[in-house]
Amino acid sequence: MPKLIVSIDGVVIKEVQLTKDRTTLGRRPYNDIVIDNLAISGEHAVVLMVGSDVHLEDLNSTNGTYINGKAVRKQILQNNDLIEVGKYKLKFVGDGMDSGFERGMASRPSPLAGGVGQQVRRVSHHSASMPLVGAEIAPHITAAIRVLSGAAAGREVTLTKIVTTLGKPGIAVAAITRRPHGYVVVHVEGDTQPVLNGSAIGATPVALKNGDLLQLAGTQMQFVQP
Repeated sequence: MPKLIVSIDGVVIKEVQLTKDRTTLGRRPYNDIVIDNLAISGEHAVVLMVGSDVHLEDLNSTNGTYINGKAVRKQILQNNDLIEVGKYKLKFVGDGMDSGFERGMASRPSPLAGGVGQQVRRVSHHSASMPLVGAEIAPHITAAIRVLSGAAAGREVTLTKIVTTLGKPGIAVAAITRRPHGYVVVHVEGDTQPVLNGSAIGATPVALKNGDLLQLAGTQMQFVQP
């Protein structure tokens, strides 16, 4: 099944399986792929499944849609094509193909250190209203997010994935990515920025250390890494 791997500033934030004939991308919450950023139009682009081909069409967006560095209106996607909308990048992986994108990112100490190898899914039993997404990694990882307030206070979300997203879509979502030398956190979407130790987090990844306090969507959490 073809898919798109979405990243910003070198941090992979989600993987989207293309299961529909029409998959929309834009800033508005009714899109299939929501990117809450002012550089993205409300209805920015659409991915169309036409037989065995996958087409990308720009929907007269303000800032345009680029494939492999070139502005496009409509184009058939090829395996490993890199789509750019604003600062976001979407890697297209064709049906049944493995681009090596995930493996390469997981092994090199560059900003692209996260990878996603499985379909996005919600794991609601870990903490209330906190979606978790990402690929499984080595089981020896012991870092975790401890919830300090709210209905899920006292629970821990073990960071057993390369990329873990936390928060409430449309309000505040942050992504925690495991890198070779530790963990980083970045603001992914929402009007409310996460706060780390009293300072707002933007689109630039910030390194995490044991005991750091994270405020996200009204919930206080602590990063724990023994």
